[in-house]
Amino acid sequence: MSPRSASVNEELRRRSRERLLRSTVELVAERGYEATTLGDIADRAGAARGLVSYYFPGKRQLLQSAVHRLMHLTLCAALEREPRSEDGRERLARAIDAILGLARDEPLLMRTHMAGILTAEGFVQCPEQQRLAELLRDTVARYGSQDVDADYPLLRALLMGAVVAVLLPGAPMPAARLRAELFQRYGLDWDLGVPPDGGPPGGTFPSHL
Repeated sequence: MSPRSASVNEELRRRSRERLLRSTVELVAERGYEATTLGDIADRAGAARGLVSYYFPGKRQLLQSAVHRLMHLTLCAALEREPRSEDGRERLARAIDAILGLARDEPLLMRTHMAGILTAEGFVQCPEQQRLAELLRDTVARYGSQDVDADYPLLRALLMGAVVAVLLPGAPMPAARLRAELFQRYGLDWDLGVPPDGGPPGGTFPSHL
């Protein structure tokens, strides 16, 4: 039996990493962060427990990578869904709605993710985060930014702030209100993206065309 090629080994490693990331999202969403162990994640992924430590220095870093992967996949699906659009304003609207939608659909997971970023572990730079950043940077560029290096971090900060505001225990803000603020900030019409039912807060939303 001939040894596997380097490309086959690389593909097997990629698949193992993907299974670990997917299992992390599933388990933390089901049980919460504290109740999920690295052993649980490895068992769900069908991987050896030592493989988790091989790829990730700890559970918090694993979770951030897993959520960044989920955010990238969600954002990519939103941008590429039919009818596909190359209009920069429509793509930015879809991006905003995709991130706010994750806060709505996965509150425990996203709250845990944001809590990790705001603690001593800080922001994890990983391949999943880099892919997410590239997609957001491309969205900002297509929107028409003349300075992507400045405008991308601002968009990222505004989206993170909106997610925190939606998930703030005891004093959450309505996602529709935050959407309205972001849309006005970027001059986007309310009907772009995936507008929520009920129309804009207050019943009016001035056009920026």
